[in-house]
Amino acid sequence: MMKYFDFAATTPLDPEAAEVYLKVATEYFGNSSSLHDIGGQSAALLENCREELANLVGVDKNGIFFTSGGSEGTFLAIEALLSSPKKKGNHIIAGVAEHSSVHGTLNRLKEAGYDITLLPLNSNGLINLEQLVKSITPETILMTLQHVNSEIGTIQPIAEIAKICQDHNIHLHSDFVQSFGKMDLKSIAPHVSSFSFSGHKIYGPKGIGGVYVDPRIKWQSFFPGTSHEKGFRPGTVNVPAIAAMTVAAQKITGSLQADHNKYRLLRKAFMDTLEPIKEQVRIYQGDEGSQLASIIGLRISGIEGQWMMLECNRLGFAISTGSACQIGMQSPAKVTQALGLSTEEAKEFIRISFGHSTSLEDVIQLGESIVKIVNAFKSASVI
Repeated sequence: MMKYFDFAATTPLDPEAAEVYLKVATEYFGNSSSLHDIGGQSAALLENCREELANLVGVDKNGIFFTSGGSEGTFLAIEALLSSPKKKGNHIIAGVAEHSSVHGTLNRLKEAGYDITLLPLNSNGLINLEQLVKSITPETILMTLQHVNSEIGTIQPIAEIAKICQDHNIHLHSDFVQSFGKMDLKSIAPHVSSFSFSGHKIYGPKGIGGVYVDPRIKWQSFFPGTSHEKGFRPGTVNVPAIAAMTVAAQKITGSLQADHNKYRLLRKAFMDTLEPIKEQVRIYQGDEGSQLASIIGLRISGIEGQWMMLECNRLGFAISTGSACQIGMQSPAKVTQALGLSTEEAKEFIRISFGHSTSLEDVIQLGESIVKIVNAFKSASVI
């Protein structure tokens, strides 16, 4: 039986969420934009979900729009903010370690004439706030910084960054894909201009997510003539997936503290198991207050991540070499660039991430297997 350690990439669908999906798809099948009663039932359910999700993160439900997931959400949020800047300008600040969907959007904007500044991470995986402030110019109209890094799990001080942005009349978009459902966001979410989130990272279905855009922002629709989601995106709204995601979000938010305690314990156990090879292991992490315990980004010097992943796979453990959206392209994880690693070091990067089904026994087995792989590799290279 394969042991799964790649929950930061995606999660299995929660059985209750799956039941809700099926029920809504078969019983509330009306188009939520149709004017007849069957459409009306679907619309009522949709609005109920919008309100529930808004309540979970403490924002106005009028700012929640449903999308096909985090990548589309991020793109549409950035476009919405740029369509209604707080002042004139063409300068955007982002992190080097942002998700590929942000970099894809920024590359397009660069061609459209925007000036982009990318901020690196310090050795603890955090943005240097002094450097961030120094990067601001009178032309800066937008900042986009992820809340939790998907590859090493460090938590950026978004509330502080939001304050800096407010003081300088700059919109702030934050990618909440890795923090939504894994942290209490009520003290953070209301302070950003927009954030994106995704269903499949929290045991909801794939192909569904959402965006919050502060309702005070008078954005222009990116897709002309769109009627769904107040013009935010085209396409019939996926009510079954939204309902399933809402159930998954309610469940995971209800177990925040228990999950946090569990993952801290598993993280420590995993690190303790690596003790015999600690000279070769480098873990990239923030201090306890700025680290999501369920994501461990590390490298083992002298061993390529790709090789380690294949060896773990052979032994029955699914781990990753970084963000799943990048796999297949042999470019190293974005975070390794942000941390200033050399090409050789970047190739050694692996990621281990825990989820609801991860047991202490599984974690210890994985750690012991990695130690064995390293020792076998060492003895093989001596010959």
